Amino acid sequence: MTSTQPDAGLETEFTRGLGAFDSTMVVMGSMIGSGIFLVSAEMARVVGSPGWLLVSWGVTAALTLAAALSYGELAAMMPKAGGQYVYLREAFSPIWGFLYGWTLFLVIQAGTIAAVSVGFARYLGVWAPGVSEERYLIAPIHLTERYAVSLSTTQLVALLVIVTLTWANTRGLRLGKLIQNVFTSAKTVALAALVVFGLAFGWNRIAVSGNFGDLWTIRGAVPVAPGLTPETGFGLFVALCVAQVGSLFAADSWVNITFTAGEVKNPRRNIPLSLAAGAGLVIALYLLANLAYLVTLPFDQIQHAPADRVATSTLEAVLPGRGALIMAVGIIISTFGCANGLILSGARATYAMARDGVFFAPAGRLNRAQVPAWALVLQGAWACLLVLPRTYDPATHAYGNLYSNLLDYVVSAALLFYILTLLGLFRLRKTRPEAPRPYRAFGYPFVPALYIAAAAVLLVMLFIYRNATTWPGFAIVALGVPVYLLRNRGAKARP
Repeated sequence: MTSTQPDAGLETEFTRGLGAFDSTMVVMGSMIGSGIFLVSAEMARVVGSPGWLLVSWGVTAALTLAAALSYGELAAMMPKAGGQYVYLREAFSPIWGFLYGWTLFLVIQAGTIAAVSVGFARYLGVWAPGVSEERYLIAPIHLTERYAVSLSTTQLVALLVIVTLTWANTRGLRLGKLIQNVFTSAKTVALAALVVFGLAFGWNRIAVSGNFGDLWTIRGAVPVAPGLTPETGFGLFVALCVAQVGSLFAADSWVNITFTAGEVKNPRRNIPLSLAAGAGLVIALYLLANLAYLVTLPFDQIQHAPADRVATSTLEAVLPGRGALIMAVGIIISTFGCANGLILSGARATYAMARDGVFFAPAGRLNRAQVPAWALVLQGAWACLLVLPRTYDPATHAYGNLYSNLLDYVVSAALLFYILTLLGLFRLRKTRPEAPRPYRAFGYPFVPALYIAAAAVLLVMLFIYRNATTWPGFAIVALGVPVYLLRNRGAKARP
């Protein structure tokens, strides 16, 4: 490799097979799952007005772009497999990298893979009625009063999705990126079509007049805490913070491209470029999708869309009798592509941990196809296990999914790691001023500092007003400390 080549000096055991387009598809494909089609209903109930719903998504857009543009510097500076795990390790200490990788493997990545795969199966059930959460191959077996395990046809399809995509990605990067490019392109077109149909053909004078003629009046809002509603100034502020849980989750996973840095061509250019382009395009589509909802549906119909399926209600209003079926196809494509992106990228972080000796050693090896097959298998196996446990509410006799609870718990933990990583950006500017920085964070120091401040406020508000789902997330992170210390002690004891 000559010094004139863009990858000179960036030796890697991987095959660099992801170009700028492929990298952008990983960013977009990992971001667009099923969240954008669902979360606006809950957000509308929390903030209570069309205007504040749009403001909520605007805040998410600003936070996502600020973080993505800032991460570009770290990605260009350290274009290694593992991404955010590596940044935290290098900026602070190995234990911080481990705690992120521990949480990522245990819940964030595997839990999201499980959730997206079950989402695929649920919408497949619209076309194939045999796929249903009520049709059991193994009826719920209670482990305790509130927890059980089961195997429904929906769960079976989700398991098959995880196994199939895990196997496909063990065959090599070429097949994995082909699946990613095809499905991401298709679901981007599907989301854009939803926007066009809503804005061009779903224009409803009653909805437009009610939503945009009265943008700010609070109606139909649920209390964010006992005695606290968005009808007061402070209550509105808290509501906007709480609403971010849904929109930030829907806009998350853009960071996954950093996990695959060892396989990106000219990573110092293409990773920052893909972060900016991919996150920017997705956020623009998300904002337009919410405009489409608001011009098509009266606000109360957004708040009370059946099963929170706002996108389905929107398309059904435009194409009565067919909208639900068409939307199901779009979400099936979206969730399949999202699951592939998460599977492809997440295993690279596990691989980096194994190479550092803080995860199972086999996960740190590449197979003949130059991909971390064992890391993929371990990730897939854990994601499959998360599909099986069920939660049970004795009051309503309703079954839920354990991974949903886990994902609620780690939203705050993920936000904490984003804050720490951007603090690491400042720290590395001081401790490694001579390090090559082909790309420097946009608006530094103001943009990353504003993100840190805004995210810290969100974290405090969530800890105060959503503590039932915040402190367990921090507990999951904290459980990694004794694991790390025991692992280190064992490593030192070995010759």
